[in-house]
Amino acid sequence: MRCLPYSKCLATQRTQRRHRGHGEYREYTENTQRIHGGKSYIHFSKMDFMRINRAVIFISFLLITNTANSQEQWPLKEWSVATPKSQSMNADSLKILDDLISSGKFGNVDAMVITRNGKLIYKKNYPRDYYKIYGDSIDKKSALNPHDQSGQYNYYNPWWHPYYRRGELHTLQSVSKTMTSVIIGVAINRKDFPDISTPVLSFFDPNEVKNIDDRKRKLTIKHLLTMTAGFDWNESVPYSDPRNDCTLMEASFDWTKYVIDRPMEGEPGERFEYNSGATQLLSYIFRKATGKDLEEYAAEHLFAPLGIEQFYWKRIPTGLPDAEGGLYLRPEDLAKIFYLFLKDGNWNGKQIVSKEWVRASITPSINVGRGVDYGYKWWLYQYGDNSKYAWAGSGFGGQFPIVIPEYNRVAVFNAWNFTRGPGLRVTETIRRLVNAVEDKK
Repeated sequence: MRCLPYSKCLATQRTQRRHRGHGEYREYTENTQRIHGGKSYIHFSKMDFMRINRAVIFISFLLITNTANSQEQWPLKEWSVATPKSQSMNADSLKILDDLISSGKFGNVDAMVITRNGKLIYKKNYPRDYYKIYGDSIDKKSALNPHDQSGQYNYYNPWWHPYYRRGELHTLQSVSKTMTSVIIGVAINRKDFPDISTPVLSFFDPNEVKNIDDRKRKLTIKHLLTMTAGFDWNESVPYSDPRNDCTLMEASFDWTKYVIDRPMEGEPGERFEYNSGATQLLSYIFRKATGKDLEEYAAEHLFAPLGIEQFYWKRIPTGLPDAEGGLYLRPEDLAKIFYLFLKDGNWNGKQIVSKEWVRASITPSINVGRGVDYGYKWWLYQYGDNSKYAWAGSGFGGQFPIVIPEYNRVAVFNAWNFTRGPGLRVTETIRRLVNAVEDKK
């Protein structure tokens, strides 16, 4: 229902009372006012008290609902804009961060979007001339440019990176992994996707998969989600290094086969090993399980309900969406998806992702290192006294969407730093965002 201001509620009640009939209105007046010694006293009958109690309860309900709605903001089309001060944020602290980014202290940061309480409180774009910055490398074949120099996997080509065709859509790189997990959560909520304990090999013809052993037979969807697959996989060297398995996968024709054929190095679930190929397997499995690919499913069941109309998703040579790094979104729309998780998967009264999936996604599944854990494709960073987590995505070049649930905040930073030089660190960014909050408890 739509809540009316207090004065309008009373006016509505008066109008309704008068419309009951003139006789009843006169009776109410005559029975409730008496004159004693020149003074006027108001007397209420039992019926009068019942009417007043109902009015008080109704008005109290409206006031409570109005308060809740003032705190519950939904960016259905675009974000509502507010000043930092109105949301108890220190504008000077945010301006300092803005100035540091503008100065180049953190390299090539392209965009900063900061929200609190469902309102956009700071937005800034930082124009960069990427032809000037990376132009010398566009036509040079390398690990980051293995095929046609005009193609979409030439990471130096400004036609494709960091913006899609020099428009508003920014590459998310490995934040696409987090988005893949979100889409799987949507499909599970709609009962279109199997339990994550399902073995991975159940989606393949075992006669066509190499290096099958007991460890690969134990591999489940959950292991792919938590970076604990156990494959023999090297993604610890730079992506410009030809030994990097992700780079080798992207240079191959069939990415799915490249990954599933890899030998096993350890038991699934035992340790964290960053593996972009594991997410690409999820793209294949999603298509097998639902009959639709990630992009098509997301367009209908995630992007459309959130009012996200602009997106682009790169395709691998066999036609599947590049789940490990191919999605492009506007930073404001990426913030919407992270806001969805801040709201326990609910969007304006509709449960897009179940609360259980949200909780499982942002609960530590495996430790990555000091102060850093990993959920279902979500990076979990401890901050403050290390008793609280910020939830984040992390993408090549400096893509950092961040949720700080303690302060009802979502922020998105896009950048394109992949050569040696300065860059924005997610831990420092979280610290700056927390320090800018003025109403800490």
